[in-house]
Amino acid sequence: MTRIDDTPPAWDERSQLTTFLDYARDTARAKCEGASAEDARRSVLPGSPLMTLSGLVNHLRWVEYYWFQVVFLGEEDEGPWTDEDPDREMRIAVDFPLAQLLDEYAEQSARYRELVAASDLDDKAKRAGREGRHVDLRWILLHLVEETSRHNGHLDIVRELLDGTTGD
Repeated sequence: MTRIDDTPPAWDERSQLTTFLDYARDTARAKCEGASAEDARRSVLPGSPLMTLSGLVNHLRWVEYYWFQVVFLGEEDEGPWTDEDPDREMRIAVDFPLAQLLDEYAEQSARYRELVAASDLDDKAKRAGREGRHVDLRWILLHLVEETSRHNGHLDIVRELLDGTTGD
């Protein structure tokens, strides 16, 4: 598995936050390296049919979309989820090749890297979050580091149960 080094190029807050988010993103991609197309769509957890490699990657992609585009920028929410199917992004992921999902996640990550570089960490989100507060970009980055890292643990478990592959 390949991923970036987790030591920031500088020790300022922005460098640390963005480096750890990129590290978590790269780790998610690394957890999927070498997985077969069939395995990428297969759930191995009986109580969690949506826990697939494809589903988790697609979820990470759409979580970033929600926080950066919908909450931070205030754009309309055009995500795949609905009130009736709030986890739809995980369900529909099995309809797409894992390589495509990973490519889309990488392309989107590059756009968000540019957005973050052009914004101040103290900039407030245009939309209030679920608790009614307008969080700042710093909070969004911290949340995405947490969210991505937590799902990396899920990717670890799913991958090991699928084909025995383990990582660092």
